[in-house]
Amino acid sequence: MRVSSRKGESLAHLLKQEGIHNASVLNAVACTPRELFLPDALRHKAYQNTALPIGQGQTISQPYIVAKMTELLLASSNTPKAVLEIGTGSGYQTAILAQLFNKVFSVERIKSLQFQAKRRMNQLDLHNVSMKHGDGWQGWASKGPFDAIIVTAAASQVPSKLVEQLNDGGRLIIPVGEQSQQLHCITREGEGFSEKIIEAVRFVPLVAGDII
Repeated sequence: MRVSSRKGESLAHLLKQEGIHNASVLNAVACTPRELFLPDALRHKAYQNTALPIGQGQTISQPYIVAKMTELLLASSNTPKAVLEIGTGSGYQTAILAQLFNKVFSVERIKSLQFQAKRRMNQLDLHNVSMKHGDGWQGWASKGPFDAIIVTAAASQVPSKLVEQLNDGGRLIIPVGEQSQQLHCITREGEGFSEKIIEAVRFVPLVAGDII
């Protein structure tokens, strides 16, 4: 059982006021030391409800969005156990997922970010995470299908490879758009899919192709 911090509990309380109701998600936020995922110069802002730069043109997402996307995954009717994360980034979202799902698979295209995130998982004794250096648009087919998929960068359109890697009843939570972005919740229903738009968001773009 992870131990919460006073600052973590304050952040979780703020997120509850913002509309996050899942107690397991709020507890994971309270128990995750967000400062560990930030450059030293920004650690004093760790428990603010804001996105922050982590280098390489990437950001650590706003805690509200991390919690909201996680809550949407957990609300799936299929009781998800294995989740695929596209865009490891700092590893903060990964750490939240690792406390709530049996198995987390995470893909990152920037090798240096992946290396740092892997080190942080070890520091936190989160050993149910598998990481891959690769193109997020392709997912991780050899480990699928997945009960849930979360994408932490905005795609210009929903990647078909990710939809294909969903289990029946599984959910894909993904920001879609370029200048204007919306958070989409896509649920696999047998051979078909349903799609719901949740709210407006702002993410860095999901880059296809070359890994670095």
